[in-house]
Order: sequence, then C-alpha cells, then structure tokens
Amino acid sequence: MNDEFEYELTSDQWEVLKALRAPAANPSRIRRFAVDSLITLGLVAMRGDSFVITPLGRKVLIRGSSQLLQDIAA
Repeated sequence: MNDEFEYELTSDQWEVLKALRAPAANPSRIRRFAVDSLITLGLVAMRGDSFVITPLGRKVLIRGSSQLLQDIAA
C-alpha cells in the first residue's frame, strides 16, 4: 500500500467512510467523533448540513478495503 493511503483508522472511522460512500448516508449510523477525526484527516467534508466523503477518502476506502479483507481472513 502506498504511504499516502496508509491510515490507521478505527473501526468506527471505517464504518463512517463506508456509510458515506452511498449518496443517501443514514445519519443515525454516523458517530460524530469519528466524523470529526475524518474531517481533520481530510477524508470527509461538510456539505451544507450533511457529510460527504472526499476524493482522498474514497481512495483510502478503496485501498484500505483489501487490507480490511486480509485482516478478517487472518
């Protein structure tokens, strides 16, 4: 994995990224602390009253998905 995309995210942060990849993310599934930390990392942004995943957030999610699968399989 490229250093640019290596983030040690918590399971809550991963869940937020996965929830935000859908256009109509369910706000009840989103934990505010995880969102705030993802905003700080530049992986999530505010758009009006809602949160959106940034292009960098999408890259991290896509690149991290294979790592998550490896962790589950281990």
